[in-house]
Amino acid sequence: MSTPDRMAAAPTDRFAVGRTRNPRTRRTVDLTPAQHRALDIWQREAADRLGVARVTGQEVLATLVDQLLSDPKLASQITRTIQARR
Repeated sequence: MSTPDRMAAAPTDRFAVGRTRNPRTRRTVDLTPAQHRALDIWQREAADRLGVARVTGQEVLATLVDQLLSDPKLASQITRTIQARR
């Protein structure tokens, strides 16, 4: 078998337009130092309550978003709070 034959037989990755390996989209949030510190403390306390080594900020924020999107009462409360802060 010649070199070009071996190269032609090499496996290739399939390419799909519009698809990515990671279907998630990143969001960032700016916190005050006090908010950051309080969230860290809450995460450590939650980890203790759950009996795990740690609870990540990612877990907390993703869970909060899930709750916000599935709970109309919470969504209304958040909307009112945002309006009051403006």
